Amino acid sequence: MTTPEQSAAQAADRQTPTRNRWTAVASVALGTFLLVTAEQLPIGLLTGVGSALSVSEGTAGLMVTVPSLVAAVSAPLVPVLVGAMDRRLLLLGLMGLMTLANAASALAPDFAVLVASRVLVGVAIGGFWAVAGGLAVRLVTTANVPRATAVIFGGVAAANVFGVPIGTLLGEFTGWRIAFATLGGLALVVLLALLTVLPPLTAARPVRPRLLAEQFRNPGVRVGILATFLMVTGHFSAYTFVSPALQSLSGIDERLVGPVLFAFGLAGMAGNFVAGAALARNTHRTVLVITAALTAAMLLYLLLGRGPGSGAALLIAWGLAFGGVSVGLQTWMIKAAPKAVEAASALWVSVFNLSIGLGALVGGVVVDSFALQGVLWLGAACVLVAALVVWSARTDGNLR
Repeated sequence: MTTPEQSAAQAADRQTPTRNRWTAVASVALGTFLLVTAEQLPIGLLTGVGSALSVSEGTAGLMVTVPSLVAAVSAPLVPVLVGAMDRRLLLLGLMGLMTLANAASALAPDFAVLVASRVLVGVAIGGFWAVAGGLAVRLVTTANVPRATAVIFGGVAAANVFGVPIGTLLGEFTGWRIAFATLGGLALVVLLALLTVLPPLTAARPVRPRLLAEQFRNPGVRVGILATFLMVTGHFSAYTFVSPALQSLSGIDERLVGPVLFAFGLAGMAGNFVAGAALARNTHRTVLVITAALTAAMLLYLLLGRGPGSGAALLIAWGLAFGGVSVGLQTWMIKAAPKAVEAASALWVSVFNLSIGLGALVGGVVVDSFALQGVLWLGAACVLVAALVVWSARTDGNLR
């Protein structure tokens, strides 16, 4: 008699690729690039939207908060609702939803309709990322999974470096509606790319609520989820306020903050691919090094980044370390739950998005209640605890 676990393992073995589909990997990376750009673009459009639709900038900030929270809920919910649906069709549908949502944003007659369209963006982000994050195991051979995962998450880093700044400039010169319309057009292009190069992706093991709950009995998954919560919360509690920190603590001129943050993003892209190469050799050691490096960079910035040169250099080191977080933790989840990659990835994406919002919220409370340095101490402390959590899993053979 075959148990459900054995059936799942046999199905997974049948779906292990015998050749690499790098064009499919690239199309998924384009999807993650577009989704992250769409999620964060309103940060640069708050003033224009607020003026046009007669709302305050604080209220306009709901364009960022709402999709992040919806994505956190959608990440585990969408895979459950679609059951055994071909993941190729699911990704196509979600990218189609992204196209329609951005078109609705561009045409929104008032702020309520605009926020409603951003809810749809959140659904697309959560569902797409939950599936795409663990898709490398379906598109390339086993030896190339870490590299392909790095390419997919390279889209996230590229969105922060190129997508959001370019989209913001477009909005400034042509208007925020044109910026959203352009995103919709790009989503349609990505949809056509996915349609052309993605192979059929039948679900090896449909995600059910029980399967999601079972993941918490897996020690490796528990460590990955806790480490994600601590690292992402810690990073965003501090990084959300990095602009005032660069100016008040490091003495960097306001006009130079943008170029320094651009360098941070470039370092993050480099860190993503460096981590991807290292993960192929040893997952546990690489994630441990990432957490230790991130802790050190944040502490050193706090203690030694009191001048423009040292502040900029240490922020770039911070970006290099954080660049490996997404690919490192996603690879961790793949290795920790090889028979339930999609379920574990869905939980991970949910916690990641919740932690972004929580980090910014807690950071704001700390900044308002204490000095600006307090949020940097908090961020470093969270990441240090994450390093200890990761170190505790050193005996897990799956994570080698």
